[in-house]
Amino acid sequence: MPTLWRVVMMMCFCLAPAIAMAKTADTTRVETSSAIGSIRKTVRGFSAIDTAYIEPQHYNYALMVQTTYNLDMYWLRSGNGQEVMLSPDVAMRVGPYFGWRWLFLGYTFELKNIGVKDNKLKKEFSLSLYSSQIGVDLFYRRTGNDYKIRKAHFDEGVDVSKLKDVDFDGLNVGITGFNLYYIFNHNRFSYPAAFSQSTIQKVSCGSWLAGIGYTKQSLDLDHDKLKRVVEDNVGVENLMIDSALMFNSVKYYDLNASVGYAYNWVFAKNWLFCSSLSAALAYKKSTGNVGSDDESGFTFKNFNIDGIGRFGLVYNNMRWYTGASVILHSYNYHKSRFSANHIFGSLNVYLGMNFGVKDRYRKQKTKN
Repeated sequence: MPTLWRVVMMMCFCLAPAIAMAKTADTTRVETSSAIGSIRKTVRGFSAIDTAYIEPQHYNYALMVQTTYNLDMYWLRSGNGQEVMLSPDVAMRVGPYFGWRWLFLGYTFELKNIGVKDNKLKKEFSLSLYSSQIGVDLFYRRTGNDYKIRKAHFDEGVDVSKLKDVDFDGLNVGITGFNLYYIFNHNRFSYPAAFSQSTIQKVSCGSWLAGIGYTKQSLDLDHDKLKRVVEDNVGVENLMIDSALMFNSVKYYDLNASVGYAYNWVFAKNWLFCSSLSAALAYKKSTGNVGSDDESGFTFKNFNIDGIGRFGLVYNNMRWYTGASVILHSYNYHKSRFSANHIFGSLNVYLGMNFGVKDRYRKQKTKN
């Protein structure tokens, strides 16, 4: 009997670690499952909607063709009233897009540059993600060097009419940044209905917005070439251009907090017009150099008001959709000696279709 007792004790002693490990594994699985459940609940919360106001997407996939027209304008002014407005011709880009649920990817190319090999061509990347609660805009732009002079003013008596639409390849601009914003009335107001066509706004509704953003811009100007182009076209030798416009490069850093309001107007069945405006209080830091002497650089820090506008017109019957959207960004830099306004954005015209009905909607159709 003592021998049997010892055998039992030894078996319990050997099995104890395994039992403890099993209990630990069960606890870990429960904790992991709970964590995954919390994450799923949080993610689903970003898309929570009131179905009396918003109809969720019934399909898993989407195909779309989009044409994009880009706008880019720089307006440079000196303290004594001299100014130059520069912008390229409006560029048209075309490309296909494919969507899976909330993820939408595509590529557009500029038609006039097909077959052209030039390392100074424009480069652009933009990504917008829209959920019910949160929206994100990411952008990366390199504008190339195909600007034209649209407007100018120098000394009194200088006829600048011949400068209109004159080519100027001495400007290169780069901009990189993001905007992150929160939609307060996200249960009843749908940004995706207007800009990603992933839901349908059933009843007119609006919402306040609040966000933050960061932008870095670089502006490289060949001021000697600008002086030559102006003199050659206005017929004036040794034209005096304010030194504030005679810089080699400027970098702008912009950190902003914005507030705005957006409204979805459902003016007919399956039709929607969205208008959204945000004003941003932006802290700016700008550094640059004047002329060819880097030691003569200037630096200023201040606050200015920027703006973001979004407008969309959509027809969406859930299976097919078409429409247009405009997104505009305005950045303003002001100081007594030098100021600049930069407006850039895009007009998108699109046609698409959804396919691959989600399981729950397929079951509803079967029941009906």
